[in-house]
Amino acid sequence: MKNKKELRLKSKTLRNSLSENEIEEMSLAVANKILTLPIWEKTYFHIFLPITEQKEVNTEFILHLLSGKDKEIIVSKADFETRNMTHFLLTDNTRIKKNAYNIPEPVDGIEVPSHKIDVVFVPLLAFDKKGHRVGYGKGFYDKFLSECKPDVIKIGLSFFEPEELITDVFEGDVKLDYCVTPNAVHSF
Repeated sequence: MKNKKELRLKSKTLRNSLSENEIEEMSLAVANKILTLPIWEKTYFHIFLPITEQKEVNTEFILHLLSGKDKEIIVSKADFETRNMTHFLLTDNTRIKKNAYNIPEPVDGIEVPSHKIDVVFVPLLAFDKKGHRVGYGKGFYDKFLSECKPDVIKIGLSFFEPEELITDVFEGDVKLDYCVTPNAVHSF
């Protein structure tokens, strides 16, 4: 049992120990596990573009899967003053630029409302066996997920297996439906 602060520190330390090769291999393994999820009849898929400096799961492999299956791919832009995310359809014309926090974001494009999104791939630092997650602590995804339709499928992506229990979960935390690691699909 750990609190979010302890888990953020632990996860960042574990991630920093990973080589580029390990990140690529583990990211590919995560993408392959995603193929087994019951999500492929859905249309609108929201995905995060990884912050390479944070050694996040490389979602490029998932992007290829979604594109190959002709899915509508949505990416977001964050407003750090309001904690809102604006969602855009990813097309061949979408220009991506890193913001001040090194987060790759669309510059502009065709906006997509949150309620249209069917599946959300969620970045995280850690998660527990009940589907609670630890993010970077700004609340962007909790706010965004609460704006989505009630049956949106929330899928965390992690290099590491779940913690037993996150002790300081609060009411506004949105639980995951699944979390995919290189070794397993966890269902909640």
